[in-house]
Amino acid sequence: MTDSLVDVVIVGAGAAGLMAAIWAGRADPHHTVLVLDGAHTLGTKILASGGGRCNVTHDYVDEKSYAGSSRHTIRKVLSRFDAPQTVVFFRDLGVELKREETGKLFPAAGTAQTILDALCREVHRVGVTLRYPCRVEVVEKRKSGFLISGEWGRLKAGNLILATGGCSMPKSGSDGHGYRIAQSLGHAIVSTFPALVPLTLPRTHFLCSLSGLSLIATLELRSGRGKRLCAFTGSMLCTHFGISGPVVLDMSRHYLAAQRDDPHVGLVVNWLPETTLAALDRDLLALGRRSIGRFLSARMPGRLAEALCIEAGIAPSVSGNQLSREARKALARAVVDLPLPVTGNRGFAYAEVTAGGVPLAEIRVETMESRVCPGLYLCGEICDVDGQIGGYNFQWAWASGYVAGNWVGRQVIRD
Repeated sequence: MTDSLVDVVIVGAGAAGLMAAIWAGRADPHHTVLVLDGAHTLGTKILASGGGRCNVTHDYVDEKSYAGSSRHTIRKVLSRFDAPQTVVFFRDLGVELKREETGKLFPAAGTAQTILDALCREVHRVGVTLRYPCRVEVVEKRKSGFLISGEWGRLKAGNLILATGGCSMPKSGSDGHGYRIAQSLGHAIVSTFPALVPLTLPRTHFLCSLSGLSLIATLELRSGRGKRLCAFTGSMLCTHFGISGPVVLDMSRHYLAAQRDDPHVGLVVNWLPETTLAALDRDLLALGRRSIGRFLSARMPGRLAEALCIEAGIAPSVSGNQLSREARKALARAVVDLPLPVTGNRGFAYAEVTAGGVPLAEIRVETMESRVCPGLYLCGEICDVDGQIGGYNFQWAWASGYVAGNWVGRQVIRD
């Protein structure tokens, strides 16, 4: 490819890029649309999502499940292509989605491959060309479009859609290079960091010895002065390195963001989400001759009950009426108000999404066109938008990819 002219070039063939390609191709079959991706294997993130099943979306999606740019602005994009439209879109591609009790929607076939295959089939059906591995190294703005180049050669594009992803799962090809391209075209980048990422504890912490244990818990984020900042309730997993599971992934973004402004922020866990410190204290007072270990084991896994007793300095066999006031208070705190000495996170290699990126304030969200570089469009994870676990990040990809592709497909600029 040398100095050839393409009407629309899309950089990145992930969820947002493929969605943009489909709608650009559908908008006008007479112009040329080319997708370039640097990965040797397409759709790695799609295939890895949801344990290989692909959590396509959620049955209820609103801006409250997102962070980063203004929620009001995020809502404008989401409203252009919502979750019900996503269900219909995939049904038209031959993929039925099924809802689980959590509200998450997965392909009925039970495998992410059906999603990737359906998207790729439609890309080809609408006449879009998909080429990989073709990593885009440099993009230069020209009077009538863009000059795009890499080791594969170079070409001219009338319009450019950046759908490169962020920094999460760099082995998939999203290694942050898209941000550098956006910066070279005049965009600012909100500082990036891992989101939906497991958190680490000291290897000697007792929770690390409970690897594999999972239960519903509440995580609360507190400022250095003890003010409650936010809380999430959900499944928490103890691991050999620290903590993971949906509730930890959802909290990680907020914890890491808050830590930047206040290094003394902390996390506390309540292993009995429906119980308060005062209520548990009353229950322990009323135990009588019943053992502490048996009381707790009826409410949580036995391994955890025993570990919490030991953490509080109490033998699990001790009966309620043998507890001193100090011991009772210590046990109650370990159960419903246990501080977690987080040492860090597992980084972008284990993060499901990137926080930060191109701020939506620099994008016309009605079209996803750049405010600073005409003819440039941005969609997906490269934007400063990240959602909770549960299909929200895919829904952002579908919605923003639709808006960008559908609009640019109708606004082709030619030399």
